[in-house]
Amino acid sequence: MKVLIVLTSHDQLGDTGRTTGFWLEELAAPYYRFQEAGWDITLASPKGGKPPLDPKSNEPAFQTDLTRRFETDPDATAALAHTVRLDTVSADDYDTVFYPGGHGPLWDLAEDTHSARLIETTLRSGKPLALVCHAPGVLRHTVAEDGTPLVKGRKVTGFTNSEEDGVALTDIVPFLVEDELKSLGGIYSKAGDWQPYVVQDGLLITGQNPASSGPAADALIALTTARAGSADEKTPSASGL
Repeated sequence: MKVLIVLTSHDQLGDTGRTTGFWLEELAAPYYRFQEAGWDITLASPKGGKPPLDPKSNEPAFQTDLTRRFETDPDATAALAHTVRLDTVSADDYDTVFYPGGHGPLWDLAEDTHSARLIETTLRSGKPLALVCHAPGVLRHTVAEDGTPLVKGRKVTGFTNSEEDGVALTDIVPFLVEDELKSLGGIYSKAGDWQPYVVQDGLLITGQNPASSGPAADALIALTTARAGSADEKTPSASGL
């Protein structure tokens, strides 16, 4: 299986003078889930090259065994240093797509037309897709084939208003993920703050927060594998032709 992981290229936290980017746990946990599944992993970002890491995600309180493993893994760090440009990738080349969060995606990926088309094409091609934490906000400009918001009528989750308030960024971010998903007609649900929570609606998988990134990856692996197995069963064997 081939999975595309899409990371942010945005590094400024509004006009605060502070930096942001992707959240390390939300990359590291899925990365090793996919690796252990034997999947071929490609990392992409709008600008290509090394995407910015949210420095807060690497503070001791937020480090995990997997984030420490990632940072000392030469293959993983090399892949991160050389992400491909998002505008050069095609959904046709991958079996599934995963979006880690961090605050960065709210500024760039949420407004990126290449990202929107990638998401739309992936789902319309019958391929699963997952987004976690702030990344479900990237769905804000995606549409279904009838032109309505992609999340309209779909069960979704994402970083909650109370979690955003808990990190004191409610007035800094360009929009609140929970409010945005609800305004687009999504059937939004959540667990307690910082608790792992994953929602699946058809091919779309969303996770609430950093703790949900590993479980969301597990759900994506299970769904993608099951669909591939189902497709294989429907394919006639050579002897049956």
